[in-house]
Amino acid sequence: MIDEKKASDELSQITQSSVAIILCTYNGEEYIEQQLESIIAQTILNWTIFASDDGSTDATLSILEKYQKILGSNKLVILKGPKKGFAWNFLSALKYTPESFQYYAFCDQDDIWLSNKLETGVRCLRQYNANVPGIHCGRTALVDENGQRYGMSYLFERKPSFKNALMQNIAGGNTMLLNHAAKKIIAETPDDCDIISHDWWVYIVIAGCGGNIIYDPVPTLLYRQHASNVIGSNISFFSKLYRIRRFFSGDFRIWSDKNLRALQHFETKLTEENRSILTRFSKARNDKLIPRIITFADIGFYRQTLSGTIALMLGIIFKKI
Repeated sequence: MIDEKKASDELSQITQSSVAIILCTYNGEEYIEQQLESIIAQTILNWTIFASDDGSTDATLSILEKYQKILGSNKLVILKGPKKGFAWNFLSALKYTPESFQYYAFCDQDDIWLSNKLETGVRCLRQYNANVPGIHCGRTALVDENGQRYGMSYLFERKPSFKNALMQNIAGGNTMLLNHAAKKIIAETPDDCDIISHDWWVYIVIAGCGGNIIYDPVPTLLYRQHASNVIGSNISFFSKLYRIRRFFSGDFRIWSDKNLRALQHFETKLTEENRSILTRFSKARNDKLIPRIITFADIGFYRQTLSGTIALMLGIIFKKI
């Protein structure tokens, strides 16, 4: 039998949870109002938007200021971005947000949130120890420039882990909700770290620290695909081809170099097992062919798809990891 009072109390606690929404903008005048309206329509009402603008030259700031007047400066705080690219726009804004919030959500300027997005993430994270770093992320529904649905992002079915995180990102930033413990760890990222992507970085660090990573197969947002996307969906043939080409051109090895340098600041926070994986990975990627293959196989690195796994195997052989 369902305990109606208990269920009602839980729903009240969920909907009253405090959430800092990290909205990063750059020349987003075309779609940002739709995103703001979708935030306003959330079933969780106890949120504050921290909008970090990275030097827009269009009407983005005017739109943000208009909504600030409507919502109040306590509900929409406008920040000046660091002009170091999208990754550090998100990370610097996350660092700025007060420690008083229970949860922290990354937000892109051109998506549309379903009304239950925040509630779904909070409900999932509440099932785990709040003192352990945790993130909720997941699949997205794809829409075109006009907001018309046409598909879904890829469904990742293999378990999230540090072994996977070092090889790829499955946690889209626009879907990501961090608990307070996760925010505190990520906020320790030194300002001079060369971070490839804020969401991949969060996945790597939280997985490495033994945190809880909840990948939700049910979308809670509409992910808009358009010409100006910094990083688009990877389900189309041409986007996959583009990523494979970059992988074998040596880009992934450069990314691994940067991730490994940044992880040096977090080694003491990694689990003992993941510290060992990191050490072995750092050494093996520069070993000769046979020792390299043996170590990678023994560690058990993996990607989520068959094509990704094949690319990984070839990358190990040709020293592209």
